Amino acid sequence: MRLFNAFLITVLSLTFYACGNSSSQKSQLTISTSAEKNVATLGDQINLKLNNPRNLEITKVDYFMDGKAISETVNLSDVTLGIHNITAQVSFDETSEELSTKVTVLNNMTPKVYSYKIVNTYPHDINSYTQGLEFHNGELYESTGQYGTSKLRKVDYKTGEVLQNIDLAQQYFGEGLTIFDNKILQLTWRENIGFIYDVNSFERISSFTYSKSPEGWGICNDGTNIYKSDGTENIWLLNPETLEEMSKIQVYTNKGKIIGLNELEYINGRIYSNRYQKNGVAIINPENGGIEGVIDFTPLRKLVTQHDQLDVLNGIAYNPETGTIFVTGKLWDKLFEVEVFEK
Repeated sequence: MRLFNAFLITVLSLTFYACGNSSSQKSQLTISTSAEKNVATLGDQINLKLNNPRNLEITKVDYFMDGKAISETVNLSDVTLGIHNITAQVSFDETSEELSTKVTVLNNMTPKVYSYKIVNTYPHDINSYTQGLEFHNGELYESTGQYGTSKLRKVDYKTGEVLQNIDLAQQYFGEGLTIFDNKILQLTWRENIGFIYDVNSFERISSFTYSKSPEGWGICNDGTNIYKSDGTENIWLLNPETLEEMSKIQVYTNKGKIIGLNELEYINGRIYSNRYQKNGVAIINPENGGIEGVIDFTPLRKLVTQHDQLDVLNGIAYNPETGTIFVTGKLWDKLFEVEVFEK
């Protein structure tokens, strides 16, 4: 037994020494940035530094941001907001090593505060759990949610009359919609699928899946690009032909990221987004993800019929024929036409 214990102690000692020796062989190289806590502002210039405490003989260093080659001085004027991956490919002692860190880029402006004026008030189905809203050729299209009651509708917005309607199967929770190339694109929440319909007949043509985001929330388009939210700070750009999620912008203010992005509407070069469980709308620059303005619609909730199931503001649509914005909420009995202006 003593011989076995001595053998075991010897083996453990050798193992411990080997592990410690292996650790001491690490290069100890790291990269850092001149940005305090690795947080910068749009328009800043930051410098990258290779930290080499062991004074290794470095033969080559290549820097990359999100996979694109950069120099050790990085100009942040034309980048998107949010978190970016900085990597360095370092060559030394006939070997190489990849180092990485992250930099967060904030917006360089405080969001402007907007108010509104009610132009008209129209009836809205109090049973509609509104998830998506959009005008097309003067008529209002709406997607509603909840399992067992989700629908796709075309509505006469002035009277509230339902002109066309499709009920989704009970396993689907309807979310946002947009009309692109004479097709209606309707998202579902957690079912990882979107449906495509003919805008005139409401015939379901095909479907598509979400490849990179876990959920479907809001969707809109600018005639060329299609944007999709997933409940986080991310807005995805979809391939207009395959509807695959190709890239994303991250939505940030000058303070930090804004999550819960829900229903989307593209209006005059900006994305307007409801925020989940909020009664406001964010105005987003689609080029970089910066929030440039906010609209507080909280008072509207008091103008609808109050009931136990009454939920928050959700649903925003721009009518190019009137140049006005239409908003409603989940299980609201009114649709408001408003004009928005800076305070």
